[in-house]
Amino acid sequence: MAYIITFFILHWYLSLAAQTLFLHRYAAHGYYSLSPLGEKIGHLLNLFFQGSSYLSPYAYGILHKAHHSYSDTKKDPHSPNQHDTPVSMMLHTAREYMAIYNKNHELNKIFTPNVKEWRSFDQFASSWPVRLSFGLGYFLFYYTFAPHPAYFLLLPIHFFMGPLHGLIVNWSGHKYGYRNKETPDLSTNTLPIDLFLMGELYQNNHHGNPNDIKFAKRWWEIDLGYLCLKVLGLVPAKITPKDKSEIMTDSATKIA
Repeated sequence: MAYIITFFILHWYLSLAAQTLFLHRYAAHGYYSLSPLGEKIGHLLNLFFQGSSYLSPYAYGILHKAHHSYSDTKKDPHSPNQHDTPVSMMLHTAREYMAIYNKNHELNKIFTPNVKEWRSFDQFASSWPVRLSFGLGYFLFYYTFAPHPAYFLLLPIHFFMGPLHGLIVNWSGHKYGYRNKETPDLSTNTLPIDLFLMGELYQNNHHGNPNDIKFAKRWWEIDLGYLCLKVLGLVPAKITPKDKSEIMTDSATKIA
């Protein structure tokens, strides 16, 4: 049992780290700088940590920029306030993501992410043979170490870890919790102490201060993602977006 629990916790936090540190805070926002080699290492770690649920940093960056610009409006690619159920929102997000990934979406012409596209690697990492290989690896690990068949119920979480994190953050972070700042959208801070999503559930703080690398604002709020970047030495002394077009703003359209 210890092996299974340890593996689950490691996969949960490593996949989450790839999403919040590389996809979100780097590819979408450009909060810190990486060399071309550093970006490639980020892609490799993103694949290793996310595994079967690998998300393209390029497509994710565009998707998230659109989320900020159109937050909680009909043009938001993943607003819970535009859908009746989490499943409906998740399926809509998947369609939006795939259209951006395949460069068939109008958002490709509007937004530019803060990461250089590595198309050949994205195609490799997103391919079914690679996704299924990771899925088989998860299954074999459980087959070897699970003390009871009931533990196999955890496997779907491993298979869809990345999208599951996104679902929790985007659904909860725009529906439940408290607000530190009045913003044009409906963003909320779901948890006073966000240890399980590494600061991602401070959505109101983030939307109210979209150019701030640190999502925690109150003394009791803990942003594990920011602390990880501090340990890695990636927090710059001053946030300087690459150019004015990269600066995030509050939602462009107020909620009607």
